[in-house]
Amino acid sequence: MPVEDIRPLKAGLRAKYKELRRTMPPEEKQRRDTAIARRVLSLWQYRRCDTLLTYVSTDIEVDTRRIMERALADGKRVAVPRCVPGTRRMEFYLIRSAGDLEPGTFGVLEPRPDSRFLLPEDTDGLCLVPALCYDWKGFRLGYGKGYYDRFLSGFRGRIIGLCYSSCVRRRLPHGRFDRPVELLVTERFLRRTGEKSAAPAQEGRL
Repeated sequence: MPVEDIRPLKAGLRAKYKELRRTMPPEEKQRRDTAIARRVLSLWQYRRCDTLLTYVSTDIEVDTRRIMERALADGKRVAVPRCVPGTRRMEFYLIRSAGDLEPGTFGVLEPRPDSRFLLPEDTDGLCLVPALCYDWKGFRLGYGKGYYDRFLSGFRGRIIGLCYSSCVRRRLPHGRFDRPVELLVTERFLRRTGEKSAAPAQEGRL
C-alpha cells in the first residue's frame, strides 16, 4: 500500500497557523503570553530545574523573554540555541542576559559561539520547546527544518511545549521517531502528554 505524502498537509497547516499568529491583536498576544509565562513559572518542573533551555521567541511565537529574565533572577542557568552553520544541528549556550544575544540563522537572536559557555550534550534540565501547533498527545508541528527534532531525540531532561490554545489540534501527522513533549502549556490549560510529567508525590497534582 503506498505511503501517503504528508508534506503538503504539513505545509498547509504551517501556513494556517502562521497566519493565525500574525493576525492576533498585540494586546491579545500580550495577555496570552503573560498567562503562559505565569503557568510555566509556577510549575514544579521549573522550580526543581537547575538549568533552563529555552528558545528566544520571535514575533509570532509564545514570548520567552520574561521567563528567561525570571530564571536568571532565580539563579538558574539559562541556555539558548544556536544553529550550527551548514548543518541541521543546534547547540545550546549559557547566557547571562539578553545582551549575550545577536542576530543569527533566519534572523533569530542567538548566543555568541563562545566555547566557554557551550552546554555539554549530555546536560539534562528543563527544555521549553516552540511549535506552530501541537496536538493532544504532545506532537509538534515546527517550521520544517528539523532542528528541534534532532536535538530532542538525544535530550535526557524534561521537555515542555509552549503554545496558544487556538493552535492546539486533536491530532497531527508525525513520524515514528518524533518525540512528543511531556507537558503542554497554553494560556488556558495544562495538558500532560507523557509518562515523565507526573509530579513527585510530595508535589501533588498540577
